Amino acid sequence: MLKRMFVPNFTVMSVADIDLARLKKNGIRGILLDFDNTLVKWNDTRLQKKVVRWVAAAKRLGFLVCIVSNAITERLQSVADRLQIPFVPQACKPSTLGIRRALEKLALDSSETLMVGDQLFTDVLAGKRSGLQTALIRPKKFHEQWWMKGVRYLENFIQDRAFACKV
Repeated sequence: MLKRMFVPNFTVMSVADIDLARLKKNGIRGILLDFDNTLVKWNDTRLQKKVVRWVAAAKRLGFLVCIVSNAITERLQSVADRLQIPFVPQACKPSTLGIRRALEKLALDSSETLMVGDQLFTDVLAGKRSGLQTALIRPKKFHEQWWMKGVRYLENFIQDRAFACKV
């Protein structure tokens, strides 16, 4: 159960490191992106150029892209407008509610969609529970609230146990 629910399909340092050609080859048509520590640093709205270029490339290749975040509308709106993609605020991850809303908005099936985010207990778990493939963002340094250190410790503990489980 740990392996099935908490081990992402792959891990990258940045959303810009995700190989779009490989996704396309594997039948992925839609990409759902978390917001904080995935598209932007925590509590920020500034986009890195490499992220803007990656989203533009994804759209050029025909991917449907949507932000799915537990954040409130105001922070998401400006970034979504700049990237010219839709967004689902207050997604309530790890609930599947926000993901279902995004899939409906994009007219996608879960089997052809990837969830990308920085947290096991919200992004990966919500994606897995929804039947999506998942990608975990693991930068060298996170920018986030102080109490997330405890969450990161638990995430690492769970991942260590999940990788140790026999298939």
